[in-house]
Amino acid sequence: MIRAVIFDMDGVLVDSEAFIAEAAIAMLAERYGVAATREDFLPFIGTGENRFIGGVAEKYGVAIGIEADKARTYEIYFELISGRLRELPGAVAYVRECRACGLRTAIATSADRRKLDANLREIGMSEADFDAVVDGQQVERKKPFPDIYLEAARRLGLGPEACLVVEDAVSGVKAAKAAGSACLALGGSFPEAELRAAGADWYARDLLSAERSMLG
Repeated sequence: MIRAVIFDMDGVLVDSEAFIAEAAIAMLAERYGVAATREDFLPFIGTGENRFIGGVAEKYGVAIGIEADKARTYEIYFELISGRLRELPGAVAYVRECRACGLRTAIATSADRRKLDANLREIGMSEADFDAVVDGQQVERKKPFPDIYLEAARRLGLGPEACLVVEDAVSGVKAAKAAGSACLALGGSFPEAELRAAGADWYARDLLSAERSMLG
């Protein structure tokens, strides 16, 4: 019986991948003269900004100062999303419907807290919409390790087997399954076949089209 739903953020609640990639591309060009492309970032989706930025920097042989460069990337990102970031179809309604049905909810993202807060604010949500919030700075090992989902379940006061995780990335699906949770994969970032191969129990295009019946 599912008693809680744990939501990833980027690619699940908001369509932010293009914005953060654009911001990182601009930062790498500005500081290091690197002409990165959006495709360079695809292998690092869902792993947190340190790896998202750092992995591409490694590809181009650049030694970056991750904290300063991440801060600059966020400055650019916050400018880019202002008034432009939108919820993914059905996302806000789905979260609130879960709570109305008596399910506990959590958000668990590999992103830093400042990005989490900015994203929620842009789509008219806040920490108050969730019973627990975990960001990437609160766990040492990032996805595909299960730590973030284990921590979210702990804060909800539940075992991970009582939680449904909603993810969009292969690394996130692997993290959910390693934690012992069921996983609904959404199709905005990776092909369905890759998400199912990673262990997804269900697949939907977005939360607007997701089956409510899986909530038990």
